[in-house]
Amino acid sequence: MIEHVVMLALTDTSDLSECRDVMEGLERLTGEIPGFLRLTHGVNIDMEGKSPDFPYGFIARFENRDALARYAADPRHQALGARLVALCGGAERITVYDIERD
Repeated sequence: MIEHVVMLALTDTSDLSECRDVMEGLERLTGEIPGFLRLTHGVNIDMEGKSPDFPYGFIARFENRDALARYAADPRHQALGARLVALCGGAERITVYDIERD
């Protein structure tokens, strides 16, 4: 399994409702992209005070690397991702970790 962890450095003027709309769009893809198992998202409560610049994030779970590659190449994901890039003010304000688990 792959856990695709994405943290978003939203701008001060970002509309959180638009961010949630994008998340709902990504959630809908779980039934449509083979191997895309689940998506969870929410506000970062930053209990340890280590990530204050990333107020929102999500975790997408994939069956394997091939499923993550299908997701990455999917034009629906790319369109939703472009909206997230705009909400963050650039791709460099998005941090991604892909964690492979047994």
